[in-house]
Amino acid sequence: MKVLHLISGGETGGSKNHLISLLQQFNKEEVMLGVFQEGKLSKEARELGLPVVLFGQSSRYDFSVLKKIKTLIKEQNITIVHTHGPRANLFTYFLRKQINFKWITTIHSDPSKDFIKGGVKGKVFTWLNMKVLKEIDYFFAVSNRFKEMLVEFGLDSKKIFVIYNSIPFDEVYEQKITREDLCLKETDFLIVMVARLHPIKGHELAFKSIKDLSNQGYNQVKLLLIGDGPIGNELKQKVDQLELSEKIKFLGYQKDVHSYLALSDVKLLASYSESFPLVILEAARAETPVISTDVGGVKDLISEKRFGWVVPVGEVDGITNAIKEAIEDKKNGVLKEKAFQLKDRAIKEYSLQRLHNDTYSTYLKIKDEN
Repeated sequence: MKVLHLISGGETGGSKNHLISLLQQFNKEEVMLGVFQEGKLSKEARELGLPVVLFGQSSRYDFSVLKKIKTLIKEQNITIVHTHGPRANLFTYFLRKQINFKWITTIHSDPSKDFIKGGVKGKVFTWLNMKVLKEIDYFFAVSNRFKEMLVEFGLDSKKIFVIYNSIPFDEVYEQKITREDLCLKETDFLIVMVARLHPIKGHELAFKSIKDLSNQGYNQVKLLLIGDGPIGNELKQKVDQLELSEKIKFLGYQKDVHSYLALSDVKLLASYSESFPLVILEAARAETPVISTDVGGVKDLISEKRFGWVVPVGEVDGITNAIKEAIEDKKNGVLKEKAFQLKDRAIKEYSLQRLHNDTYSTYLKIKDEN
């Protein structure tokens, strides 16, 4: 059995980290990573010694790469093509008309919202994205909620396998950044958001919450934003409009996410939609408590208040109240206990060994099905 993982290559967040962690668990003779474009994903994969093939797409509309992928599948005797994301799905849809293989895709996000705020082009891409999904053989959903969502889209539940994301918990991380480096005080209540600067991530909800807290006298609250994306300038303008430039720092893409998580008091996830956000596991590893909107499989991990806060999607008041509770918990010396309990649970239930075993056994099952 040989599996080709196909992805655009421009990813910098959870899907990148998920894929690298997964591929590292496999025999290098059994898997290959195929990317349409060079990026952080392919570079990190090569540094780790993973087999990477760059198809060199000149633009997202360059269909000449189909011939390259087809040749690779034949030469390498690929039995399963495992796609990640709309672009990989679309090109694999055309490949299937020319060559035979088993096709799996991992649903990393809500496909009906992948092109939110994309205007007319976004609506066309969403329609095309949903159409292509109906042609895929099998699906890996990273939470039970996402499996339910796919069934609501009309997909066969028997073809959907729930396989949770995982990260390594046994690695030793060096703390390379201090609050002093960022001109922050130890008395500041520091919140970190690790997310693409994209409408689906809910940054403006966080901004409104910080503004409300400031108006209520919580002047010690500061927010760090880790990540880049298409609405970066728009979000910076919003921060200026709200007069929050002293409280919110844009730090762009950072490879060393762990250090920023570890020096923060809480990790905030304000998204409107997620599958199973890896950054919550990364926060648990860094022993940082989590406040998250009720998206994807978050409640599968943070199922009780002792593990963290889960608030309604889109509600600024929910985020604000959770932050105020976290501030009070810090004063009382009990905030870290939530992080310790979250870490213990994550280590037990979201190990890389479990990810590999579940994935490999499902590959074998799919390979042998007629």
